[in-house]
Amino acid sequence: MKYLKNSLLALAAMLAAGSAMAAADAIFFDDFHYADTKALVAGGWKIRDQQGHPGIEHGHWGPDTISLVDDPELGGERLLRLNARTDGTAPGTFQAQLCHQRKYFEGTYAARIRFSDAPVAGPGGDLVVEAFYTSSPLKHDFDPQYSELDWEYLPNGGWGNPHSRLYSVSWQTVQMEPWNAFNQVHEEQRALGGWHTVMMQVVAGKIRYFLDGLQLDEHGGRNYPALPMSINFNLWFSPSGVLPDTKAQRSYRQDVAWVLHAKDRLLSPAQVDAAVSGYRKAGTHQVDTVPAMTPPLASNCDF
Repeated sequence: MKYLKNSLLALAAMLAAGSAMAAADAIFFDDFHYADTKALVAGGWKIRDQQGHPGIEHGHWGPDTISLVDDPELGGERLLRLNARTDGTAPGTFQAQLCHQRKYFEGTYAARIRFSDAPVAGPGGDLVVEAFYTSSPLKHDFDPQYSELDWEYLPNGGWGNPHSRLYSVSWQTVQMEPWNAFNQVHEEQRALGGWHTVMMQVVAGKIRYFLDGLQLDEHGGRNYPALPMSINFNLWFSPSGVLPDTKAQRSYRQDVAWVLHAKDRLLSPAQVDAAVSGYRKAGTHQVDTVPAMTPPLASNCDF
């Protein structure tokens, strides 16, 4: 009887999610079921290959930092893998970033990410940043239309705080040099190595941040996005926290199971989970009915 009740509840959640998805009529979902990076790019993603902010100045961003691998825990599924490595020098630094089109604004965003607390090789301790975010370009210092919503995990601390923590950040604007930022921040101060679902509801002037189904904070006001944004994942090293006494190479890894955006719809964590489960059970690995802007907006994947 208990099993039947749970099954009915699960079915009801899936039907509710399906109704929400149908009403939205504009969904982006991808669980990275690609054979290789060529297929990933053909699927609408862009692998960063340009130098620039953030990370170690003159460090490399390149194709060999992004890969697709079989999920060892779920047979038949694939994972997006971001790989970054450094020896503390610009020539020896390779950072990873993947971007989707700049056409996303209000609605629900979610991703399933495996954060790493330790390097897969080499000594630990670098200020490494593992991120999922949406952004529009910063055209100039204090650009009033700059828009960015971030999840940033810092397993080794940094930026004036030695503790492991997860940031959720809503940006108003920023000046790069000298640094002067205007934003709203929540810090979840604990180690979070392993799989987590991060989610943002961006509706009616409010940004709500959820971690594993629990709301952490609510932002808004001047920090609410002003323009359509791209969807991004990156893995990079902050120059302010590079290990000072070694040239040994150290490598970090960040895995992503799936990403979802429901345009102009406020979905609950349970509805997101049910929708993803429904897509995967149906063998649907990518859905993209979110229309491009007219004219299309450039997504340079360089910030």
